[in-house]
Amino acid sequence: MLTKRIIPCLDIKDGRTVKGINFENIRDAGDPVELGALYAGQGADELVFLDITATVEKRKTLSELVNRISHKINIPFTVGGGISSVEDVRVLLQNGADKISVNTAAYKNPQLINELAKQFGSQCVVLAIDTKQEADGNWYVYLNGGRTKTDSLCTEWARQAVDLGAGEILLTSMNHDGTKQGFALDITSRLAMDLPVPVIASGGGGTMEHFVDVFEQGKADAALAASIFHFKEIGIPDLKEYLSARGIVVRR
Repeated sequence: MLTKRIIPCLDIKDGRTVKGINFENIRDAGDPVELGALYAGQGADELVFLDITATVEKRKTLSELVNRISHKINIPFTVGGGISSVEDVRVLLQNGADKISVNTAAYKNPQLINELAKQFGSQCVVLAIDTKQEADGNWYVYLNGGRTKTDSLCTEWARQAVDLGAGEILLTSMNHDGTKQGFALDITSRLAMDLPVPVIASGGGGTMEHFVDVFEQGKADAALAASIFHFKEIGIPDLKEYLSARGIVVRR
C-alpha cells in the first residue's frame, strides 16, 4: 500500500515564510531555510516552496533561496511561483528543486505542461490549482495567487492538465485556506477518484483528525499544511504517530 505523505508548505514573500487566511491577512512565519531544515529533520515526506507573489510581481522565483534550502534538506523538494518556461524550470532544478509547481502560466498556456513533461518527465510537473466554491455550488479555478477568477471548473481543468502531462495535482481550497476548520473533502475526493495521478490536499488543516479525514474521506495521496507546523501547533512526528495509530500508512 502506498504511504500517505505529510508535506509542510513554505509560502514565500520577500524572502520570508508567510501565512494568511483565505489568501489574505498575510503574517510572518519565520526563516524558510531554518524551517525547511527543521521539517526535514522531523520526518516530513516532502517540502513545498511557493513564491506567492512572483507571478503578480512579474518576476522569477528566488533561485538563490531555493539553493540555500535545498542544501539543508534531504527530502523531495517542490518549487513554484513565476514559472513560465522550460528555462525557468531548468534553473530551479539546477538549484536543487526535484519537482516544480505551475499554476497561472500553465492555465494561460496549457501547452507549457506538455513541454515541461516532455523535457523533464511527468513526475517533475505538479499542477497547482487554487479553487473556490462559489454560490452556485461549483468549484472554479482562480489565478494570480487567488486574485483572478476564471470561468473554468476545477475538475475540468485538472483533467485537461493531466492529459497534457501533469504528474500530480496540488489542490488548494481558497474557502478553507488558513481557517483550520478542515480540508475540502468533497472536491478533493472527486479529483482523487477521477484522476490517475496523486492529489495533494491543501487548505484547512487544523487538527490531527482533519488529516485522518482528508486521507480516509478525501482520498488524498498527500496532505499539505503550513501554519499549524510553522507555529508549532502540531508536530510532524506526533501527527505521523497519530495517523499510524488510526491505521493510516505513513513513513516513520
